[in-house]
Amino acid sequence: MFIIKLGGSVITKKSKQECFRQNVMDNLAEEINKAGKEVILVHGAGSFGHILAKQYELNGGYKNNSQIKGFSLTHAMVQKLDSLVLNSLNDHGVPAVSIAPHSILKLDNHNLYEMNYKIFEDYLDKHFTPVTFGDVALDKKLGFSICSGDLLVKALAEHFKPEKAIFVLDEDGLYTSNPKTDENAEFIDSITPEKLKRLTTSLDDHADVTQGMKGKINTISELAGSGIDTVLLNGNKRERLYKTLIGEKTKITIVRGGKR
Repeated sequence: MFIIKLGGSVITKKSKQECFRQNVMDNLAEEINKAGKEVILVHGAGSFGHILAKQYELNGGYKNNSQIKGFSLTHAMVQKLDSLVLNSLNDHGVPAVSIAPHSILKLDNHNLYEMNYKIFEDYLDKHFTPVTFGDVALDKKLGFSICSGDLLVKALAEHFKPEKAIFVLDEDGLYTSNPKTDENAEFIDSITPEKLKRLTTSLDDHADVTQGMKGKINTISELAGSGIDTVLLNGNKRERLYKTLIGEKTKITIVRGGKR
């Protein structure tokens, strides 16, 4: 089985609110169906969530009553995005079902406090494809905060021990520096967990409430420490996700789990 994270930068235009990239999502849905693998899918909130979450300062926790409106609006927006993702998956033969994070987990100072994994197990047993997503959620210490897609990938991967965790990005994988701002950035096709920890990546101009690539690198480091292989690939390039799922060679960055 595979756990796939569709980045918000791939399926939405992150700088423009409510801008869904339908063609990209349709291509990815088609590739997931064609590969025929057991999958849990996680997607980011992209422009449907980060702009409002930042506006209402939701990740810092409850400070005043105006944030209640912001929480509700943000949740409604990410649910809207999730419906678009589900429609695309189902239109392309993937039997997708939505599992909203706010209803199955609780955070504690941004960290996972509790989560119901059995609902994922039950849907997988019946050959559904569970879909979950970056969302707002209750937080034991802060009142509420952001549950990122990367946090969900980490929790699900550590529980289910997939063959691979796959991050679908808007770039080819990891680089020695940010390729969007540094023309001398060098592509990394394979990296050890030890070297990954030393890798620093500058944030994009539209840095979101979940820390962008820096947060992703931290998540991948933790996955590698749990012995889970992680792949990063470009979702804008046709067939890369499909080839990765079926084990064919394509342009990716792979981080091997454990010390290899």
